[in-house]
Amino acid sequence: MKKIFIERMRKLASWDYAHRGLHDIAAAMPENSIAAFKAALDNGYGAELDIHLLKDGNLAVIHDSSLLRTAGADVIVEDLTVEDIENYRLLGSDEKIPSLQNVLALFEGRAPLVIELKAYKNNAAALCEAACKVLDNYKGDYCIESFDPRCLRWFKKNRPHVLRGQLSQNFLKSPSGLGKIVDFFLTSLILNAVTRPHFIAYRFSDMGNFPYRAYTKLFKTQGAAWTINTEADYHEAKSKNLLVIFESFKP
Repeated sequence: MKKIFIERMRKLASWDYAHRGLHDIAAAMPENSIAAFKAALDNGYGAELDIHLLKDGNLAVIHDSSLLRTAGADVIVEDLTVEDIENYRLLGSDEKIPSLQNVLALFEGRAPLVIELKAYKNNAAALCEAACKVLDNYKGDYCIESFDPRCLRWFKKNRPHVLRGQLSQNFLKSPSGLGKIVDFFLTSLILNAVTRPHFIAYRFSDMGNFPYRAYTKLFKTQGAAWTINTEADYHEAKSKNLLVIFESFKP
């Protein structure tokens, strides 16, 4: 079984992933928009995207819980319905906030996806359940990832066949705002002993950290680099056989 997971991870790592789609605000293709995802596909890339749980149980593809940065509205996306998000436009463009189903329909049979679960407050289990209601019927290649170990624990228990990744970085250097204890646990990857991720998605500039190096070496776990912004970093990441999530240029 472990060999099958390794082969599936290698297949996913053979692709490059446009971070929040191949976005370019100057070209009216904002992050996490249908236009940005179409651009990724047109250029031969997979895509990384973020999902939030709406109050009606649907899933919105957007990075922040607050829509202030992305849509100029001081509201929390978790308080909205799928009908509500139709009223917002992304970063001054005509692009709407897509649902997860919208994006999956584009990628199925064409390119893989890295789906980040954005838990909000205590909704980790509900978010995972809602995601699986959609993903269980999806025929395309994908993996899930999250900064929140509760999401990985849920998938390990309820969907062990789904490739899952722990997102992290050096939170001791760049605090999360959740407190020093949480930052230590997330940085050290200690909870991986419980969640047993199939890959570790670590900030590229922090990959020299001992916890990342030790865990990936000890458990022979696939590494994923976020976010690659230059050709030099891209070639370094590829030389280390990392799954690459890139932004701001075309590899």
